[in-house]
Amino acid sequence: MITMRTNVEPMNIITLGKKIGKVNALVPRRMQWFLYKVALVLSDILMTGVAFRLAYFFRFEVSIGVFDESAVVSIEYYQTLVIFASFLWLLIFASNGLYNSQNLLGGTREYDKIFRSSSVGFLVIVLAGFLQPDLIIARGWLLMAWGFTFMLVSLGRFLLRRSIYILRRHGFFLTPAVIVGANQEGRWLAEQLLSWQTSGLHLVGFVDKKEPVATPLFHNLVCLGSVDQLGEIIKTFNIGEVILASSAISTRDYLLDIFKHYGVSNTVNIRMSSGLYEVITTGLTVNEFAYVPLVYVNKVRLTGSDNLLKLVLDYIATIIGLILLSPLLALIALLVKLSSPGPILHKRRVMGINGKQFHALKFRTMAVDGDEIMDRHPELKEELARSHKLKYDPRVTKFGAFLRKYSLDELPQLFNVLNRDMSLVGPRMISPEEVAMYKQFDMNLLTVHPGITGLWQVSGRSDISYDERVRLDMYYIRNWSIWLDLQLLFQTIPAVIKGRGAY
Repeated sequence: MITMRTNVEPMNIITLGKKIGKVNALVPRRMQWFLYKVALVLSDILMTGVAFRLAYFFRFEVSIGVFDESAVVSIEYYQTLVIFASFLWLLIFASNGLYNSQNLLGGTREYDKIFRSSSVGFLVIVLAGFLQPDLIIARGWLLMAWGFTFMLVSLGRFLLRRSIYILRRHGFFLTPAVIVGANQEGRWLAEQLLSWQTSGLHLVGFVDKKEPVATPLFHNLVCLGSVDQLGEIIKTFNIGEVILASSAISTRDYLLDIFKHYGVSNTVNIRMSSGLYEVITTGLTVNEFAYVPLVYVNKVRLTGSDNLLKLVLDYIATIIGLILLSPLLALIALLVKLSSPGPILHKRRVMGINGKQFHALKFRTMAVDGDEIMDRHPELKEELARSHKLKYDPRVTKFGAFLRKYSLDELPQLFNVLNRDMSLVGPRMISPEEVAMYKQFDMNLLTVHPGITGLWQVSGRSDISYDERVRLDMYYIRNWSIWLDLQLLFQTIPAVIKGRGAY
């Protein structure tokens, strides 16, 4: 199993637990979520109104030159339309689960739902205009209202989410949870949840029949009792989430008994780890054959419309990037040639999708006699074999160090993206020798294209440990969305400019 770092100290778990108890006594969890949903509704109403007003301003009050300036409709007419549209948007948001606790504070998935809901609202108004000729709607106004609505509603929810993250540090919006199973998988789940401080879960301990009660097992988490005592544990600690480590449940009867008692409960959520499926693949499809549901293992992570969206983003952004950066690419190529003898480009053999190997292009940053240089530094050679990265590498040229600091050496990989060997955003590319370091997760890693940038790039680059890189890659693969790609692309720019962790 992969051991991942965590910033949570054992005593913080106890201190936080006391805070949660005081907070829930003052403001019960249901009331906290109710107030948050009220704030969401008010924010959505405000942002939707502002979006429609901005659309009116740019369509009718500012001379842009692309619209028919003679088509002016009174603001009173649009104010009436905005009131109707705001309630329509709220209804669509609600129907798409944007006020459902399960879909809130969930990262880019929430933005995806906002985009889809705004698009549905846009289409409904377009359809109403076709069905009712007396309904006068300027197409430019409607198009801008659609874009502004998505951006402003997303901004409002982003600010509210950040406020919730701050409140969680003080015991608000946290749900006490237990993990059923204190085996290796259960402890790995605990470490993941403890390291993700905005998850909204406060782990109280483990439920396991094999471990002595009250014995500290992991990060000061103790065994609270056996599965037979689960009901009493839930009442005593006001548990809201029960997480089942599937590999720790040896008998089917235990599992069925837990779901029988708590599977339909309004106060407790039952969650099960993916267990073996997490190791085998990152994408599953259930199909019926002769009325028997069978699980099909997808060979790649992204299929259908997801794959098409990522392809379109890669090609559009890469082609635009190559056109804009072509003078810079030519200048860097010239300086590489002048700074040290050797070829301009370096070809690195790396792993691609489904294990297909290819040559990733980079501007050369090392001296051509790098092997001889490393032979004179056996301690660095040993460190390189262990971590596949050196902070102070004697093989790197002065100009090469500059290129690495600002990731300019990776610009030729845009041609790898055009060749469909890579993607703009994805897990970190690795050499064939590094595959073994991903252990059971190597199959997951090779179900998507490696990326020029990714979570590892915006999270510290080479300053983070190798195990942390693996965790970030696995998170990206399991939680991919086009919005996550867009978010990481925007976060890459300040990360590269700062140059932190690049060597």
